[in-house]
Amino acid sequence: MSIFTSVTRADSDDTQDIMRLLVNTAEWLLSKGSNQWNGLLRGEDSHNTPEAINRGEVYIFRQDPKIVGMVILLQEPNAWDLDLWGAKATDKSAIYLHRLAINRNFAGKGIGRNIMSWVDSNAPSLGKRVIRLDCLANNEVLNDFYRQLGYEHVGNASNSYGEFSKFEKRV
Repeated sequence: MSIFTSVTRADSDDTQDIMRLLVNTAEWLLSKGSNQWNGLLRGEDSHNTPEAINRGEVYIFRQDPKIVGMVILLQEPNAWDLDLWGAKATDKSAIYLHRLAINRNFAGKGIGRNIMSWVDSNAPSLGKRVIRLDCLANNEVLNDFYRQLGYEHVGNASNSYGEFSKFEKRV
């Protein structure tokens, strides 16, 4: 049985709730000593979440009526992806996963794994054969999480925010 009761594409009415979830996640990360997503706390959104919502690339996972998690699945690489993935980002068969966020009230229940499983199952229906993502290279827990889900570490890249591990998975 799935931990969430519904999956929907976010619409503009969901923007405020999604941004609140992202900021709450950034605050939680900061409380754990991580500067990951700190830009959100300063009002900076490197993945332009409202625009991704308008394009239909943000998915909400609910345990009705509450949002338990969300993820962004970009059909085309954004500036961040182009910077980290370089020439590889010209491959049109890839989807770019960003901002996997779990409502902290539902943490520790396998929601992240379930969302990632949903992504693996649904990427082909979006016309994609490869899922790409990145995470902070020094976050061993997150790096291990993606490895355990069958994602292959394909290298590291750096930008002004730090060093990132790059992962991909063929589906």
